[in-house]
Amino acid sequence: MANVQSIPGPAQAEYRAQEADHPTSQVAIFGSDQPLPLDCGIDLAPFQIAYQTYGKLNTAKSNAILVCHALTGDQHVANLHPLTGKPGWWVTLVGPGKPLDTEKYFIICSNVIGGCMGSTGPASINPATGKVWGLDFPVITIPDMVRAQAMLIDRLEIDTLFSVVGGSMGGMQVLQWCAAYPKRVFSALPIACSTRHSAQNIAFHELGRQAVMADPDWRDGRYVEQGTHPHRGLGVARMAAHITYLSDAALHRKFGRRMQDRELPTFSFDADFQVESYLRHQGSSFVERFDANSYLYLTRAMDYFDVAADHDGVLAAAFRDTHTRFCVVSFTSDWLFPTSESRATVHALNAGGARVSFAEIETDRGHDAFLLDVPEFFDIARAFLESAGKTRGVADAGQ
Repeated sequence: MANVQSIPGPAQAEYRAQEADHPTSQVAIFGSDQPLPLDCGIDLAPFQIAYQTYGKLNTAKSNAILVCHALTGDQHVANLHPLTGKPGWWVTLVGPGKPLDTEKYFIICSNVIGGCMGSTGPASINPATGKVWGLDFPVITIPDMVRAQAMLIDRLEIDTLFSVVGGSMGGMQVLQWCAAYPKRVFSALPIACSTRHSAQNIAFHELGRQAVMADPDWRDGRYVEQGTHPHRGLGVARMAAHITYLSDAALHRKFGRRMQDRELPTFSFDADFQVESYLRHQGSSFVERFDANSYLYLTRAMDYFDVAADHDGVLAAAFRDTHTRFCVVSFTSDWLFPTSESRATVHALNAGGARVSFAEIETDRGHDAFLLDVPEFFDIARAFLESAGKTRGVADAGQ
């Protein structure tokens, strides 16, 4: 398997472009007769959805779990990533014997519409022009992503999902699934998320977008056509965002004020501190696997998200009389999506008559805790799914 970071610079863009249109995963193609209606008023057609599956669908089709990825994730949940060669982003949770047990459940994860790993987005070729979509791609929303996922689930001939699971932007998709398709979701596990983006989070996203657009190599979004890539701007955007995924305690524990490969300061603007070197590495590695325009589109989709907006501002109305079982999870040190927002979701679910449990997990690992080795989270996820499985009578694959 190739590692895009080991490929000479000029070939990296070509390799990323190949994944954008011809991904290393399964693909569902929807023709002009099956358009995706977008919230902006445009019907997107044709389009495609790239996805991965793990495990087997049982004969009753009752064990399917849809995993929704976060902002910079993709469909490669539990397999080696085709661009980086690294393990999947949720191998802590998905796999044989793990909470999302691939020997028991049929796991599905698709790259969201607007992404850059095979689902149609700004990095894809516009069939009308033969050129990369760029900023000609219509602005998309979280409901658009979920609508596309529902079309994929229809294509797989699955009527009801046993569970929908996701954290951060993935958690937003979980909540949207439950509001838009309540009869198709038996259980839901929204993690470290909220029903709408806060002003602070919108501000952080705008900082990232402006960093990308200020890079001279962005070229008004036409960088692919002009043979450039806004590495510096996208790298800075990733660095700023990554800080919000951590906590002060985690940064102090991991780095403190320790120097990077030196004992004394250089009295320059090199990366003197370990934390500086860490952030620069996060930025440089990210730009090799992610499309800058996709970053703009997906952050904007999160900003627009507001479940209550379609229900006259009454959040409880979005979940009224739902039969979906919920387990809402938050983390004490997550200041990007603090526990107060999860509690507001729980209150709305209770007011709507939903069956809901709630867990606040104590950890200093910040927002990224849902991606890390947090045993209490694993135990809660496993117990919730096992309980829901007993109620629904979920049989293992093949039974």
